[in-house]
Amino acid sequence: MMTPGRHRTTSKTGASKSVAEQDLRALFGHSAAVFVSLTGPGLVVETANPAFFALIGQDRPRTGLPLAELMPDLVENGVLTVLDQVYRSGESSTGHDVAVLVGDGAHARLAFFDFTYEPRRDGNGSVTGVQLIGVETTQLKHAQRLMAEQRALVEQIARRAPLTDVLAEMARAIEDFAPEQVLVSVLLADPDGRHLRHGAAPSLPDFYNEAIDGIATGEGVGSCGTAAFRREPVIVTDIGTDPFWDDFRELAQRAQLAACWSTPILAKDGALLGTFAMYHRSPRVPQDNDLALARVFADTAALAIERHHSEQAQAAAEAQAEAARQELAAALRAEHQLRAEAEQRAEQAAKLAAQMRKAAAAQVAVPRPEHCELGGSAGCDAPAEIKIADSWGDTAWGCPDHVEQALLNVRSVFIADEDLGGLAAYINR
Repeated sequence: MMTPGRHRTTSKTGASKSVAEQDLRALFGHSAAVFVSLTGPGLVVETANPAFFALIGQDRPRTGLPLAELMPDLVENGVLTVLDQVYRSGESSTGHDVAVLVGDGAHARLAFFDFTYEPRRDGNGSVTGVQLIGVETTQLKHAQRLMAEQRALVEQIARRAPLTDVLAEMARAIEDFAPEQVLVSVLLADPDGRHLRHGAAPSLPDFYNEAIDGIATGEGVGSCGTAAFRREPVIVTDIGTDPFWDDFRELAQRAQLAACWSTPILAKDGALLGTFAMYHRSPRVPQDNDLALARVFADTAALAIERHHSEQAQAAAEAQAEAARQELAAALRAEHQLRAEAEQRAEQAAKLAAQMRKAAAAQVAVPRPEHCELGGSAGCDAPAEIKIADSWGDTAWGCPDHVEQALLNVRSVFIADEDLGGLAAYINR
């Protein structure tokens, strides 16, 4: 029996694969194989399969008309010339990736086909017409082009190209790839997920990009703000009437934007990275291939943004580590400097103490006078009780009062009586 937790994981993985497969089918899964049988030198349509009439925009089969009348574009691309040669020579021919304008009116599109041209013969072997078999290669060409674009973008990401360059290149690739005119915008989420910043929008006017830079994420904040808030695609088919665009309708009109389909860009853990938007000049409802294209490139944008965030985090960590190394080096230098200064001071103190001891020793043998020698010009009749000296070797005998004054006022003076312990003897007298 499968555990509930494993069941959920398997279902989620299966769902992800299913969505990816559906996207691929929506983008590249519809391919037509057409057959038409032509008769006579005028290459009149005698019979054809439903796919042929669907491609030329005919709801009901129309036979008995020259192919040139049903598909005038075949004159310009040379297909009718090849058909005529096959009819006249009786020799088969092939054509690869032949561009053909199929459909009519607003549904017209450029498609590519691999054609096989076979002569039709009667019982006597005479050529009576031509059979045209075509396999559409449009989807294959689109798939190859999409793979090339994706590969180029992934290579840019791997080379650590600037994020703005990758997103701008992606936007231009989609605008070139889409069958109808589309303007792409990528907005990047702030770290708190509450605002969206300009990422790339090479075809939108600068005034529009500047105006929406920093918009909040929230319900009803245009297509992108709402998509970011909901974490799900938001399709606005008509900006002129949709309430989500009440605060931005005038701005959109200035930029000549009439529809906006926005898809959130999400990290692997579900965190908001930004939004991917496709704008249109006229109101438009998306088809399955439009939504699939948005999801495919939203995933590519997520890869680029996550790589950028990873590089930023790595750079910040390296900068922090370097700052810590610099602080440690500065602390070590300060410690070494303080230690050197302390050693210098200790050395100087030791020298001074040695000098003092030497001076005191030199004066030990000097006889003590009868009266104090520190009384100055006024003299002092008090008995000479204490001998003092300085670091220059000068000595004098004085009474306790004058000795105390000398000790207080002359910093280099010390009591020069080694036998009695120097200052200790004076203090404890």
